[in-house]
Amino acid sequence: MTPPDAGIRPARRGPSARAARLKQAQWPLAFALLLLLVVANAGLGPLLEDTGWWWLMTFAAAGVLLGSAGLRRAGLPAFFGPLAGFGVLVAMLTLFFGAGSGWLWLIPTGETVDRFRDLVFSGAVSVEQQSTPAEATVGILFLLSAGAGMIAILLDTLAVILRVPALAGLPVLVPVLVPGLVLTGAANLPALVLTAVAYLLLLRVEIRMRQAGSLQRPPVPARPGSVSQGWKRAPGAPGGAVVVGSVAIVAAIVVSVTAPVLPGGSVTGTRPGSNLLFSNGVSPMINLGQDLRRPDAEPVLHYRTTATRPPYLRLLTLEEFTGRNWVAGIAPGSRENTVDDIALPPGLSPEIKTSETITSIGIDDLATRWLPAPMPARSVTGLLGAWYWNEGTGSIASPGDTTIGQEYTVTALTLEPTAEQLRQAEGAYPAEIRRSLRLPAETPALIGDTAREVTAGTATAYDAARALQDYLRGSDFAYDTEAPVEDGYDGGGIDVVSTFLEVKTGYCVHFSSAMAAMARSIGIPSRIAIGYQPGSLSASGSVAGVGRYSVDTHDLHAWTEIYFEGVGWVPFEPTPGRGAVPAYTRDDAAAVPLGESGANAPSNAPRPEDLGGQQNADAQSDASSLAEELGGILRLGLLLLGTLALLLLPAAWRVTRRMLRRRGILSGRSGAADAWREISDTAVDHGVFVRDTETPRELAARLRVLIGSAPGARGAGIGAAAAALDRILVGAEQSRYGRPGGDASHPRAAELLADLDMVLRGIRSASDRRARARATLLPASLWRPAERRTDSQPRTRRIYARE
Repeated sequence: MTPPDAGIRPARRGPSARAARLKQAQWPLAFALLLLLVVANAGLGPLLEDTGWWWLMTFAAAGVLLGSAGLRRAGLPAFFGPLAGFGVLVAMLTLFFGAGSGWLWLIPTGETVDRFRDLVFSGAVSVEQQSTPAEATVGILFLLSAGAGMIAILLDTLAVILRVPALAGLPVLVPVLVPGLVLTGAANLPALVLTAVAYLLLLRVEIRMRQAGSLQRPPVPARPGSVSQGWKRAPGAPGGAVVVGSVAIVAAIVVSVTAPVLPGGSVTGTRPGSNLLFSNGVSPMINLGQDLRRPDAEPVLHYRTTATRPPYLRLLTLEEFTGRNWVAGIAPGSRENTVDDIALPPGLSPEIKTSETITSIGIDDLATRWLPAPMPARSVTGLLGAWYWNEGTGSIASPGDTTIGQEYTVTALTLEPTAEQLRQAEGAYPAEIRRSLRLPAETPALIGDTAREVTAGTATAYDAARALQDYLRGSDFAYDTEAPVEDGYDGGGIDVVSTFLEVKTGYCVHFSSAMAAMARSIGIPSRIAIGYQPGSLSASGSVAGVGRYSVDTHDLHAWTEIYFEGVGWVPFEPTPGRGAVPAYTRDDAAAVPLGESGANAPSNAPRPEDLGGQQNADAQSDASSLAEELGGILRLGLLLLGTLALLLLPAAWRVTRRMLRRRGILSGRSGAADAWREISDTAVDHGVFVRDTETPRELAARLRVLIGSAPGARGAGIGAAAAALDRILVGAEQSRYGRPGGDASHPRAAELLADLDMVLRGIRSASDRRARARATLLPASLWRPAERRTDSQPRTRRIYARE
C-alpha cells in the first residue's frame, strides 16, 4: 500500500542560519583583498631594509580584513565593518606597540595614547632623516602597521560595504607609487604588475561570488519620486571593470615615472633640501651637503647675544648609528619638560666653571621641528606652540609646531672646562651614555685600525679625542663638497666613513662621522651635532653695543661631541677650513668657553678651495634655477594630469561604450538590441535597479513610470517618449527572437537614434543632480555582470510573421 504522503515532496528549506553567516562573512573576498594588499605592500621594498616590516604589515592587514570577516560571520551587521576593523587595528597596535600600557594588553589607555604619539613623531623623524634603504625603526614599524591597517579598512569598506571592488585598486596604489615618488629612476614595474594580477584576481573572485548570489542585495522600496527603485546593483567585475583597472594601472606607471622625487626638493623641485622636517635650511647628512652646495646662500635666522664670542646654534643631535645612517633621538622629550625651566646637562660637575648668556633669535626662513639655540640652554621664552627639551641630548623639539616666524630668547650656560679637567675626567660611563659606544657589526676594520694607529701613545680619552681631531684636520685631508657626490660616497654611513678615510676628501658630514666612528671604535662615547655656525656680524644694526649676527644656509655645519664624566658632552671640530678649533684642544691659546666659536671671521667666508669654481657657479646659477623651476612645473603638471586621468577613467570608458554603440547603430551593424542595452545601462547609471530575472517588458513598464515622474513632464512629451520606448522594445525583441533581418520596426538608423535620444533624455530628466553626476563620473553599468538570458523556456526561437 502506498503511504498517504507518497509522492509529496517536502517543502524546500531556506538557507540555514550557519550558511547565512558564512555568506555574510564573505571569506573569498576577504582573502582576495588581503592578497591584493600584501602584494602591494611589497612595493615598499626598495625603501626599507630586510623584510620584517612586510610581515608586520601583513599581520596588521590580515587582522583587520579577516577579523572583520569573522565578526560578520558571528552575526555583526555588515555596515559595522569599518568600526569593527578599526577596533581590531587599535587592539593589535596596543598589543605590539603599547609596551604593556594597555588594559589587558589590548585596550588602550592614556599612557598608550602618549606612546602612540611619540611613536608617530619618532617614525616621522626616522623617515625624514634616513636615506634609502632605511632601517625600519620602531617608529617606522608603527606607521607602516597603522597605515596597512587603515588601507585594509578602506578596502573592506569599498568591496564589502559599498560593493565597489573595482575601486579597491586605488588605495593599494599608495604603497606601490611611494617608491617612485621618493627614488630616482623608473617605476617599480614588478610590483605594479603583481599588484595588477592580484587586482584582476579580486575582480574575478567578486564575479564568481556575485554569480553564486552571495553578494546580491535584496531590493527595497524607493521613496516616491526617487530614481532608485531599490538597491543599485552591486558592482561586479565584467569587461568594463577589468579595462578600467588595467588602464588605471598603466596610468599609475605613468604617474610613478613622471612624478617628481620628493626628498631633496619640494613638489616643484625648485627648493633643494626642502621637506617637512627642515623645510628651508637643514637636512641631516646628505641633504646637509645639498644645502652647502647651493650657489647662493639663503637667509635662515638672525640673533643678538651677550656672549663674548658668537655661539654655535645646535639644532639636533645624531646619537644613534644604524650603520647606514646617523639618526636623532626618537622622542621629543617628556611633556613635562617644558622649555621655561631646563635642567642642567647630565654629568656636569659643580667644579666646572660656568657663566650665563642671553641670546635673542628671530627666524627668517627656516621650518623645522628642532629649535636652533646655543647649548646647553636653561630656559626659552617667547615661543609659540608646544616645545619640549630632551633629557639625553638637551635638544629642543616640538611634536607639531615649527620654527616658522618664531622670535624667542634663550638663556644658556657657557661651560669653561680646562684641558686638565678634561684629561682627568675618567670613570665608568652611565648606561644611557654607553649606548653612544655602539657600532654596527659590519664596521670595516679600517676604521678601528686607523683610530688605534692615530691614538697610539695617548693615555686618556681626552688625549685620544684630541689626536683624532688633529689627524682629520691635518694636511692629508681636504675639504670638498663636490668630490663625495662625484665619486659616490656621500653621506655618513659606515661604508662611507671607510671610503672617506681612504680618499681623505669630504665635508663636515664626513669629518664628523669619521671622528665619531673612530672614537667609538676605541671605547670613547661620541655623537654628531648638527646646527649652524655663528654666522656673520652685520655692518650695522648694533644695539647698545650688542651686534646683530646673520646666519644663512652656508653656515650649516656638523661637528663631533665627546662625553667626559663630570663635564658632559664636549664639542670637537674635526673639519678643516670650517669653524674653529676649541681652545681646550690647543696648548697655545687662552681658554675659549664651550659652545663659542673662538673665531672672528665670518663662518661663511670664502675658502681657498672654493674660489676657483665660484665665478663659474655664479654664471650658471640663474640658468640652472630657471631650468629647475620649469622642470618642476612640468613634473607637477604631469602629476596632476595623471591623477585627473585616473579619476576620469570610468567616465571616459562609459562615453566610449556609448559612442561605439551609436556608431554601430548608425552603420547598420547593430540595431534595436544595442539601443535597448544603452537604455538599460543608462537606467542603471541613474540608480534604477535591474534584476537578473527581469524581462525587457517588465523593465520598460517601470521606465514608463519613471519617465512620467520627471519634473515638468507633460502628457504629449510623456506619450512620445513612451512610444519611442515601445518601438525600441519591439525592435529589440524582434532582433533577439525573430528571423535575421527582421528588425522591421526601425528600417532607418536615424529614426532609431532619435527614439533612443528621446528615451535617454526622459531618464536623465527624472533624475536629480546628484544622480546625474554619479551617472557621469562613476557609472554603475561598467560593473554590471554579463547579461543573462531572461527567458526560461527551452532554446527555441519565436518566429514573428512579416507584415
